[in-house]
Amino acid sequence: MKFFVDTADTQAIRELNDLGMVDGVTTNPSLILKSGRDILEVTKEICDIVEGPVSAEVVALEADAMIAEGRKLAEIASNITVKLPLTWAGLKACKVLSGEGKMVNVTLCFSANQALLAAKAGATFISPFIGRLDDINLDGMDLIQDIRTIYDNFAFETEILAASIRSVNHVQDAALIGADVITAPPEVIKKLATHPLTDKGLEQFMADWAKTGQNIL
Repeated sequence: MKFFVDTADTQAIRELNDLGMVDGVTTNPSLILKSGRDILEVTKEICDIVEGPVSAEVVALEADAMIAEGRKLAEIASNITVKLPLTWAGLKACKVLSGEGKMVNVTLCFSANQALLAAKAGATFISPFIGRLDDINLDGMDLIQDIRTIYDNFAFETEILAASIRSVNHVQDAALIGADVITAPPEVIKKLATHPLTDKGLEQFMADWAKTGQNIL
């Protein structure tokens, strides 16, 4: 499974990238706002840090404007993935941009039918939003499973990028179902390493080691 980091915080990206935990990055207008930086500037810096795909999102609503913005964003670096909303206009833009050889991430997916359309339009990635479905009392993992089944049935090459990840359980469940990628905030990725029994065991080991009076160095 690939790990993408859902942030525009370059310091957090560098930290995780140094550990080999970053296969790509996803950003969106909300994360750009949070960074307080110019979208072209911060996206270029992220692309310089990370070798894998870096999703940069268009903000236009009409297909022609989306295509123009997508082309502009793709000029930032060779690893840019143009991020488009799952609307009819977004699908039109996806078809054009993917046809030009650009990576495309179709986002804000909430149904298997939407995911099917994105794959038909040539999307590199489809981003179903797990957490937002959970918010309205639907199981976001059911959507991941449905998309996995459909894509496997017809050998679509579009990768399932599980998004709106809010917990370590989301990561585990998406991995078990077979999502190709998860994108999560840095704090969620870090929490994957924690377990109360690990902490308890380490505490016991340290207490026993102190009693030996020994030093390794």
